[in-house]
Amino acid sequence: YIHLKEATVEGIGQQEIIIPADSPLVQEIGATLREWAQIWHKLFVANKTSMFRSVQQMAYSLIEYRSQIVSGTLPKDDLVELKKKVTAKIDYGNRILGLDLVVRDEAGNTLDPDRTSTVSLFRAHETASRSVDDRIQEEKTLFSTVHTYSLLMNLKNFVCNIGEDAELLMSLYDPDQSEFISENFLVRWDSMGMPKEIEKLNNLPALFTDLSSSDLMRQRLFLVCQIIRVGSMELKEGKKHTGGLRRPFGVAVMDITDIAHGCILSVYASLNFFSRFLAGLFVTLKLLPGDLAQVRKDYPHFVDRSTAIVRKMGFPEIILPGNVRNDIYVTLLQGEFDRGKKKTPKNVEVILSVHDDEGKPMEKAIFPGAGYDGITEYKSVIYYQVKQPCWNETVKVTIPIEDVCRCHLRVMFRHRSSQDSRDKSEKPFGMAFVRLMRGDGTTLKDGRHELIVYKVDIKKAEDAKVYLTLPATWAEVEEKEKQTGKQFHHSGVIPVTKDSFQISTLTCSTKLTQNVDLLGLLNWRSNPEALDQILQRLMEVEGGEIVKFLQDTLDALFNIMMETSEKDTYDTLVFNALVFVITLIGDIKFQHFNPVLETYINKHFSATLAYMKLTRVLNYYVGHAEEPVLTERLYTALKALKYLFRFIVQSRVLYLRYQKLCHRRKKPISLLHIINDIQTVGFAQQEMIIACVGRSNKHYFSTDCRDVLLPLVTDQLSGQLDDHSSKPDHEACVQLLSTAVLCVQGPTRGHVQLIMERLLRRVNRTVIGMDRSSPLIGHYLACMTAILKQMDDMHYAHYISTFKTRQDIIDFLMETFIMFKDLMGNVFPTDWMVMNLVQMQVFLRAINQYSDVLNMYFLDQAHFQLQLWNNYFHLTVAFLTHKTLQLESFSQEKRNKILNKYGDMRKAIGFKIRDMWYNLGPHKMKFIPAMVGPILEVTLVPQPELRKATIPIFFDMMQCEHNFSPRRTFEKFENELITKLDQEVEGGRGDEQYKVLLEKTLLDHCRRHRYLSQSGEELALLLSSLLENLLAYRTITHDGSREHRMSCTVNVLNFYKEKKREDIYIRYLYKLRDLHLDYENYTEAAYTLLLHAELLEWSDKPCAPHLIPRDGEYMWNQQELKERLFHEIIGYLDKGKMWEKAIELGKQLAKMHESHMFDFLELSQLLKNQAEFYEKIMHAMRPQPEYFAVGYYGLGFPSFLRNKMFIYRGKEYEWLEDFSLKLLSQFPNAVRMTSTAPPGDNISNSPGQYIQCFTVKPVLTLPHRFKDKGVPEQILNYYRTNEVDQFQYSRPFRKGEKDPDNEFATMWIERTTYITAYRFPGILKWFEVKSEEISPLANAIETMEMANEKLSNLVQQQACDQSLSINPLSMMLSGIVDPAVMGGFSNYEKAFFTDTYIQKHPEDHKRIEVLKHLIALQVPLLADGIRIHGEKATEQLKPLHNRLVTCFQDLREKVEKHYGVITLVCCQPQTQFNVRGCQLRLLALLLSYQIFIQSGVYIILVQDHKSSFSLSSSSVSSDGHSCNSSQESVPGFAHCFLYLPFLLSGLE
Repeated sequence: YIHLKEATVEGIGQQEIIIPADSPLVQEIGATLREWAQIWHKLFVANKTSMFRSVQQMAYSLIEYRSQIVSGTLPKDDLVELKKKVTAKIDYGNRILGLDLVVRDEAGNTLDPDRTSTVSLFRAHETASRSVDDRIQEEKTLFSTVHTYSLLMNLKNFVCNIGEDAELLMSLYDPDQSEFISENFLVRWDSMGMPKEIEKLNNLPALFTDLSSSDLMRQRLFLVCQIIRVGSMELKEGKKHTGGLRRPFGVAVMDITDIAHGCILSVYASLNFFSRFLAGLFVTLKLLPGDLAQVRKDYPHFVDRSTAIVRKMGFPEIILPGNVRNDIYVTLLQGEFDRGKKKTPKNVEVILSVHDDEGKPMEKAIFPGAGYDGITEYKSVIYYQVKQPCWNETVKVTIPIEDVCRCHLRVMFRHRSSQDSRDKSEKPFGMAFVRLMRGDGTTLKDGRHELIVYKVDIKKAEDAKVYLTLPATWAEVEEKEKQTGKQFHHSGVIPVTKDSFQISTLTCSTKLTQNVDLLGLLNWRSNPEALDQILQRLMEVEGGEIVKFLQDTLDALFNIMMETSEKDTYDTLVFNALVFVITLIGDIKFQHFNPVLETYINKHFSATLAYMKLTRVLNYYVGHAEEPVLTERLYTALKALKYLFRFIVQSRVLYLRYQKLCHRRKKPISLLHIINDIQTVGFAQQEMIIACVGRSNKHYFSTDCRDVLLPLVTDQLSGQLDDHSSKPDHEACVQLLSTAVLCVQGPTRGHVQLIMERLLRRVNRTVIGMDRSSPLIGHYLACMTAILKQMDDMHYAHYISTFKTRQDIIDFLMETFIMFKDLMGNVFPTDWMVMNLVQMQVFLRAINQYSDVLNMYFLDQAHFQLQLWNNYFHLTVAFLTHKTLQLESFSQEKRNKILNKYGDMRKAIGFKIRDMWYNLGPHKMKFIPAMVGPILEVTLVPQPELRKATIPIFFDMMQCEHNFSPRRTFEKFENELITKLDQEVEGGRGDEQYKVLLEKTLLDHCRRHRYLSQSGEELALLLSSLLENLLAYRTITHDGSREHRMSCTVNVLNFYKEKKREDIYIRYLYKLRDLHLDYENYTEAAYTLLLHAELLEWSDKPCAPHLIPRDGEYMWNQQELKERLFHEIIGYLDKGKMWEKAIELGKQLAKMHESHMFDFLELSQLLKNQAEFYEKIMHAMRPQPEYFAVGYYGLGFPSFLRNKMFIYRGKEYEWLEDFSLKLLSQFPNAVRMTSTAPPGDNISNSPGQYIQCFTVKPVLTLPHRFKDKGVPEQILNYYRTNEVDQFQYSRPFRKGEKDPDNEFATMWIERTTYITAYRFPGILKWFEVKSEEISPLANAIETMEMANEKLSNLVQQQACDQSLSINPLSMMLSGIVDPAVMGGFSNYEKAFFTDTYIQKHPEDHKRIEVLKHLIALQVPLLADGIRIHGEKATEQLKPLHNRLVTCFQDLREKVEKHYGVITLVCCQPQTQFNVRGCQLRLLALLLSYQIFIQSGVYIILVQDHKSSFSLSSSSVSSDGHSCNSSQESVPGFAHCFLYLPFLLSGLE
């Protein structure tokens, strides 16, 4: 769906912002949701479930709030409240997501930094941050900062088969103090087991309110339910029994301490009753923060009109003005009653009621429990035949305040009979009463009261006028006895019984007090003559009593002041009393009543003339501070100064409003006389007075006041912040400074100049000397920023002119530059974006001003200051690269906001850096190479215009060094630039665009230069190549592929090796080593570390610092370091099973210890290790790794892989399929090619990714010392897969048209030989390769060589082991000599030996001759093979053997006729060796031809190794004649015919 909305467009191009025509709050919600949505998605991808759900819940809340706001149906008050919720939710969400803090005014609107003073902005940040911190703390500690709590309980069901009506009384109970802390929640249940109000079935909510933190933190807290049965005395059926009696039935208790402590947020629980019946009570409980009003607002779905409100029997921690309460809790404790004429104790029922002086009952004044309306008469529970019943039943008495003074409680006692007929005749037998207010006007004291029980068997007993004249309690009797000195004898008209009865009362009233002195103040009008005594005695009242009646107390004080405005008789006393109350609120015990006082001042205070009297008294105290009597009073008053001035200002505001309403004007009373007198008191007091005046009266703070105040303030601050001040009060100073700066608004140029001259340097030095962890550092920085912000160009010029000498300017600029650099981003939290940007904006302007000072005073040759300029450049670079200004790291919306408000400050400071550099002129050389790194940081900032402006500085540096250096080079610049470039790119800076721009800019400038065209161009290309490698390395560093990371590391270290930058080269060596160790590539780690060792000599020369590894603290010489490295390398080689290489290095070490160091102990250990390595070579299992060729084709691969092929060395037991799967997992989008042929351009140039992977075979390169010797297989196996750099893969294919008669004529073999740049193993497990093709003739020669070698090996095996099966030999001989099987070599004759082929390929003449010699050589090998075949052939194989002999004779005649006769030389071994497991390579001379063919070894055994005999053979001499060898007998050894391995010459 598309919905069109009205909007406005601000900005153009990239800075264009579309602003909907919604309210600012709706826009903020939308922007916040968009920003949160991106983070929400990242949290989902990162599987951070908890945070994901939190953000989801907050986002849903904002969406709901937004819909309510957009609907336009909310009343204004509700909209204001909702706005507060929205802003609180946004601020909280931004904090937990690490986003910027939004600062707002009191109405919730975002503050505009241009229209807000810096100090106010700082305070707003503090307030917002503190508010969010409190919210987070609440989330962690379950509303720890909340003073009042509520416990929500919902009674779901009550299961008990009583059979009669019942009452459930639920309350909170402290078992340790044995007291109930809440009133009762009453639920009435009918005899059918259902609530009386059936509509409340399964939903009977109650809210226990006013619970303080101390209530919840009790050691134990129980929920108690008492069940009262309402019916007959006993559970019996019958109409004659008395009904409606309240009888105890059962009680249930549940420990809710965990819920109260916040360990459990909510619970569904059941309570089991202690009774004779099986019963159960089911409730839900949830702890909620806030008082009743707050809970109703925050949790309307929990608390509605049907919820019963259960009050605490006591006050909450905070009593807000307007919170009126007048409850008296009466508890029926116990009694003892005489049996009289009865044999058994009475069944006493207590009837409680409230009456006035005339005896009229107060209707519905008694509340037995929350949830029901009041009743006029309360009847207690009846205990059957108990002489001393204990009830402990509590009811609440609520009557109007004006009626309390004439009301009393009346208690009637009645015996109840179980028989209805008897019960009707029973009348009350006793009566007791107690007044609610005492004779002195105070309320009945809290606590126990033992009442006098009077008889009621006469009519006068119920006459209030009669019994009210009698004492009500035995305490009154005792008091009268003390007064009269006589014992009390009752002689009244109503007799006293022997019975006793006790109650306890608790008054919870904001209007009734039990303190006589406080009551005297509240009722001062009744006794105005005693005002002096009343006001003095007020200061003796206990603080807890005053704070309960705070509003009434303050009202009384200000009423006294207002009603005696014509005279000042009581002004001082009222002032002192007011100071006492304010000081009381400041006490830590009552500090949570501060909001009450604030509320009173803002909403309830109405004394319009109070400011006149308060200022008069305050001025008197300040003016007579030296008088001993007033010193203590002044000190006390100064502690309460904040709220005193709040009252003064509020009174003045109310007075002006009144004047405006009355259309009358009166000359305002100024505070100047107070300000002028401030000089007579100490600094701390001055600070408080001035701060309070400024903070409370800024709209009233006139220019005249500032003219008087500012000189005083600056003098005091200057003295306090002076360098020689011993113990400055930094906290008081910054409060005063903040107020002074805050008040300097409007056309106040002179005031700004005064503050600048007297305080700017002092503040700077205070900040420099202050610890960065100090809580005051932010305040001082805000003040300093405010001062600088208010200074204009003329202020800066004037300030510089105040310095007397040039050295003073140097000192000031030096400390300022250092301070600016240190303060940027290190004081204010990172999420204070607005504050940080304002600070940077002000600093930028100051830096530009100081730049002009540098150019004016310190640029000429005589006064040039290198250190000063150096500090300036480092400051500007730190400013430009500060993270607060890096717009690219922000979201697009945040970026646009910053650009529209502040612009890109990086450009401004960058252009200033460029101009200041070019201004240096001949001084530039002093900054090379030191400034190369800082300028590089500037150019790497991803801002196109800035890069274009600053990269030419590099060329200027090159040119400068070239002109001033003796050798006309720029080596210092080049080395420093390469070093810093490596560090910066690795740190995350730089990109492909920078590489292109750097190369282009340097090339353009160098090519236009006469002397730098060649060397400069070389450097530009060098830097481009370096950047390409570094960028690839950085990109892959964050990739999951270890191979890619290693490849890029090798590319970079090879670059530095070529440029002979050993320091950086070694650093990357160790990075590569660490990568190998992380993946247990111990062999490669060893070869990597060996590169470092090769840079060292076996000498005592000290190591250059760059040669020592980064973890080396000891200053090694080269021999020590090399030995240490060798030991580490040998350890890695041992883990990698490369014992041959370990032995090689061990021998080097052993030689040094034997011949140079003469450390024979170390030598012995080395030799032991070598012996262990030799043993491992022969006995330890060492699987041979496979090698794989891998091609990466397509433009989708990184540049270092694109369209290249590599040889990979696999791990142990890693086969092709496993390797392929691992390879493809690194490139999920890649396609594996099924063909091993090189791909075409359509694949190489495609945007996709194609991977080719197949197995290759390493080419054995045997060390020279092993040639012509018998070597065990364990030794040879190592060289088959190690120390190799050539690999082969053969792929058959055809060229030209297929010959139907001879397929060999057109079948080619593509033999790809892969030659790597490094031998395996090496510093990597893979290296790049190259390939070549093999012609058909070369393939034929290779095939013949392999056939001859295979035949020779097979004949040797058959001769050595008679037990071997003859089948393999039979098959091979048949394939060669029988043309019907394979066609033999006749195919080669038809393909290569014809005149046509020779004419077309004259260059193959030598190769053809070689092929003929190989064919001729096959004949003697076949002869011996057929001979051995005949010896081992069974009767079944005789026919086959005969055919082989016939075919071989025909073949032999043909070959000898066309290609000559070859006779093998008989070679007699000079030493004994084991024929099995050995291969022997010797040379024999072929007389007929002068070329050699390189091939495998062919050994033909002509003797059974078990027998010894003589063999005569002939060999061919060099002149073509045969010669006979002597006959010798070599018992136990085999004689071998050895043919000449022909060496291919000129075939490469």
